[in-house]
Formats: sequence, structure tokens, C-alpha cells
Amino acid sequence: MRFKNITTLFLLLITLQVAAHTGSKDSLSHSHDHKLKIKQLIIPSILIGYGIIGNECKLLQDFNSHVRRKTTKYFKHSLTIDNYAQYAPALAVYGLNALGVKGKHNFRDRTVILASAYLIMGVAVNGMKYTFKVERPDLSTRNSFPSGHTATAFMTAEYLRQEYKDVNQWYGIVGYTVATGAGLFRIRNNRHWFTDVMAGAGVGILSTKLAYLIHPWLGNKLFKNNESSASASIVPFYNGKQAGLGFAMSF
Repeated sequence: MRFKNITTLFLLLITLQVAAHTGSKDSLSHSHDHKLKIKQLIIPSILIGYGIIGNECKLLQDFNSHVRRKTTKYFKHSLTIDNYAQYAPALAVYGLNALGVKGKHNFRDRTVILASAYLIMGVAVNGMKYTFKVERPDLSTRNSFPSGHTATAFMTAEYLRQEYKDVNQWYGIVGYTVATGAGLFRIRNNRHWFTDVMAGAGVGILSTKLAYLIHPWLGNKLFKNNESSASASIVPFYNGKQAGLGFAMSF
């Protein structure tokens, strides 16, 4: 399979993920946003399932090596854009709001959602890394599966899509394109296998979906009867090995 076909397949999967939600617009009341439907799980499940099966399937492992060779040939130079691209969609949400393009939630709620997604993703990624113990392509460590960078990138891409799908679906498409680039460069930089990237994408997407699902309950628990002028900021972080939250409050 040629490299351009591999890229097309990957882009097709994430395009289906975006398109699955653009056939009918959700109400701005958000009443439907917190109901996780089975069809929303199809693409993340395929991506995660492919990665898990690939850890034991010789055919898919050979395909991993093939993708690695083709990616290196296609991208002549190693770049570290994957270290930054993973955060770009989330930063875009705050940037767009700062420019007056309002998304679905206010600052407090969207920050809680992002923090929740980050926490879910971090726990899932690290749990899988130390369960499967897959060796990285560069032979540095045995925590290759799944790709944390890719999980972060697709988590934030889905976050951007969720916040702005009622404004313009292209925001989500751009976010997913950036996330795809981050995943491809994880392979090019010899840090991950194709199966790692596929599973990471699935984990990232699913983490954000779960964060939106639990937000009504979580928001009620955190901010019940809180009508004061206090403001809180929760900033998640993930450095490839550790995930955590930074918290600040002003009164």
C-alpha cells in the first residue's frame, strides 16, 4: 500500500468522525450533547481495536514497519511540530473566544470539560502503556502503545469540534487535520508505530466525548449553589509520561 493511500485511509476515518455529526445540527440548548449514542463510539472503537489487535497480529506489525519506512521517505526531515500541534486545537478554542467567536460553553464550563477530558485521556493512555509495554521504534522504552501525543491531539480536536460545530463545521475539520499531522509526525520521528497512533486517536476522541457526557453532573457537583464572583481556572498538562492538572482560583 502506498503512503498516500495510508494517509487517505487515516484522513477518511477522522473525516467520518466529523461527518457523523454534521448531518443534522444540534440545538444550541445543548440538550442532545450529553447523550452518548452508540454510533458515536464506532470510529473511536475501530481505531482502538485496530491498535490492540495490531499488537498481536504479525500482518499488522509488518504493516507498521512499512508505514514507518514510507513516512520517513515521504517526510525528508524530522520535525518537532508534533510536540506543539497536539495543543493547537485547544488553544484555538480559547483564541476564538478571545476574538469574539463564541463557542458552546463559557470559560468555566469549557475549562472543566477540557480538564476532565485530559484526566480521562491521561489515565487511559498511561494505563494502556504500562499494560501492553510495547517497545518504541527507536528502542528507547517499552511504553509506545498508545501514542500520548496523538491522543492529546485528537482529544483537543474533538474538543474544538464540539465547541464550534454549531458555528461552523470547518473548525472541527481543521482541528482533525492538525491532529492527523501530529500523529503522522510521531511515526516520522521514530517515536511510535502506526498502531500506536491509531489507538491514540481513538482514546483521544473517546475521552472528549466522555468529558462532555459527564459535564452536567460534574458541573453541578463543582458549582452547585455557587453564584459568587469567584472564578476558577483549571489547566491540564501531559508531557508524554505524566498527566496532571494545575488549578488557580480568584475571588
